[in-house]
Amino acid sequence: MSARTSVRKATNVVIASLATGAALLSLAILASILWTLIARGAPALRFSTLTTSMAPTGENGGLANAIIGSLIQVGIGMLIATPIGVLAGTYLSEYAKGSKLGDVTRFVSDILLSAPSILIGLFVYVLLVATTKTYSGFAGGVALAVIAIPIIIRTTEDMLSLVPVALREAAAALGAPKWKVVTQIAWRAAGSGMLTGILLALARSAGETAPLLFTSLGNLNWSTSLGKPMASLPVAIYQFASSPYEDLVQLAWAGALLITLGVLAINIIAQLTVGRRR
Repeated sequence: MSARTSVRKATNVVIASLATGAALLSLAILASILWTLIARGAPALRFSTLTTSMAPTGENGGLANAIIGSLIQVGIGMLIATPIGVLAGTYLSEYAKGSKLGDVTRFVSDILLSAPSILIGLFVYVLLVATTKTYSGFAGGVALAVIAIPIIIRTTEDMLSLVPVALREAAAALGAPKWKVVTQIAWRAAGSGMLTGILLALARSAGETAPLLFTSLGNLNWSTSLGKPMASLPVAIYQFASSPYEDLVQLAWAGALLITLGVLAINIIAQLTVGRRR
């Protein structure tokens, strides 16, 4: 065995060991987070936690209004963000090559992708809360949409760029117009990746706290009105976790566990759906 071959094999062993170690470390961190959430949150996760509204300490309150508020605001955010993100990502991948508008759109999207969520909350506060003179669930949904849009744009563009050009050319050779090639060939081929991007955006927006503090604010009472302050799980966790009362801190852990289980369930359902399509 030559010295050069020995060096290459030793280098390969070192790189493989480092990669395996990093993978094991990331798994250990994730397992530690999950274990902490289960150990702290499970004892407070009772049926009444899901059916009763938040209440002051000592009154056995739950998180029902925060759960409903989060579902409403995340739903609004994804309803706004998904079509905008998918269409903008499609434009960047399929129609904007060499276009100044495409370059500007990609630049702004990248800035939004890395922007702190508190700045997005301030932006929506000035845009909606300051002009309407009230915090609202709708403003919270818009803030979550602004966070989700650049994630969907980026993943849609990346996934569509991975679709082989030959696939598009084959469809075009059969006489299919451009829009049909994009929507029925490219989207279908990149569907699982695009769905993953939408789920990543959903997971990111579901756990955001800072933008909701500036927009929907939070509410101890039931409120499903989009024009009034609305409770949400992240804000409830933030408020209860900093409380000196043990029962409220327990509810904060239960809320964190609920968000984690919700995101996990969505990912499992999506993977099963994508697997069946394949």
